[in-house]
This record gives sequence, C-alpha cells and structure tokens, in this order.
Amino acid sequence: MGRNDFGTIIQIGDILVSEEVVTEFFSCDYEKCRGCCCVHGDSGAPLREEEAEELEKHYPVYSPLMTEEGREAAESQGFFEIDRDGDLVTPVVRRTHFVEGGVPGTSGYIGTPGLEDCAFCLFENGNVLCSVERGFFQGKYKFRKPVSCWLYPIRITKMPGGGEALNLHRWGICKDAFEKGKREGTRVYQFLREPLEFLYGKEFYEALSAAAEHING
Repeated sequence: MGRNDFGTIIQIGDILVSEEVVTEFFSCDYEKCRGCCCVHGDSGAPLREEEAEELEKHYPVYSPLMTEEGREAAESQGFFEIDRDGDLVTPVVRRTHFVEGGVPGTSGYIGTPGLEDCAFCLFENGNVLCSVERGFFQGKYKFRKPVSCWLYPIRITKMPGGGEALNLHRWGICKDAFEKGKREGTRVYQFLREPLEFLYGKEFYEALSAAAEHING
C-alpha cells in the first residue's frame, strides 16, 4: 500500500485499488432507484471488445425481452458505440422528449431529453432491469452482463503498463445506495465481492479484504 494526495493506494499484483473502494459504504437500494442508472446518462455502459461479441452472439435469446426501440437501436447501431472519449459503450435509445410523471416501463414513459436508455433495458412494472442478465439467470448462456454494470460503482481504468486501476465512481442518483450501505455496514468492496472474485479471483479478494481491515482498523 502507498499513500499519495488521493489517499491510500492498495496494490495487489498489477491492480491498483483506491482507498474509497474499501472505506466507503454502498448497497444498491433498488426499491428506491428502480434501476434508473440504466436509463440516466449521456452514453452507454463501458464495454470490453469480447463483451460486444457476447452481446451479439446471444442477441436472438434475449432480444425478445427488449423494447422495440432497444432492438431498433441495437440492430441499426450495432452492439457497441464509440463515445466521446473514444471508448466502447453499449448502444442507447436517444430520447428527445418527456411526458411529465412518466415511469420507466409504463405507457406514460417516453424519456428525458438529453438522457439515453441502454438499448438492452427490460422494463417490468415500472422497474428497469437488464434483458441480457435475465437470459443469464434463466440458464440460457454463461455471459451475465457487461463488467462495468456488474461492478458499479467501481470503474476500471486501464493503466499504460498493462495493469488496471479500480476507483469509486460517485453518481447523485445512487445516493440512496450509499446511505443504505452505511446503515447496513456494507462497504463497496463487500457489496461487490461476487464480481471482484469473478474478475480477479478469490486470492485477490482475500488480499483486498486484509488491506481493508488494516485501513479501517
């Protein structure tokens, strides 16, 4: 571990983890947010090249769960877009107008101007879900969903030397999740144990937990 102007940096192999990942509290409060992170934003979710291939491969399975607009976006734009930073992201449904009081997943919902829905959204009873993940839970394939979605609020940055940096991303619409995590005593890395172990292995998570215990006392 090292200390700099941004706090303690935890290094495990070629992975750098910011202090906030192990000190801050977080636990998704879906009853309050109803999945709004999938329909609020100015671009799609970050994608890896192999994930775009998986999305295309399994499209015939999960596409019936998508909205008509979502299918049109995926089929016209492809299974990824390039955002303003030059990164691969999921295709989106671009909204131009809004019906006040509209709720995602209902007939009154049209969207918010300037915001974009992930094309792979699944709407049920006013809740926003992931059509790709639904297919995974139904046992139809082994790809769950893009890592950037599964690992949120951690964001991964590729390092020049080939390693990765894990940093906490703060978004106003997730304030309830930070509050819930604090009430429950669940820290970011604990809430994200499953995706962290999936990406980096159990030994990595054990080392991260040990570092967290040291930092948090």
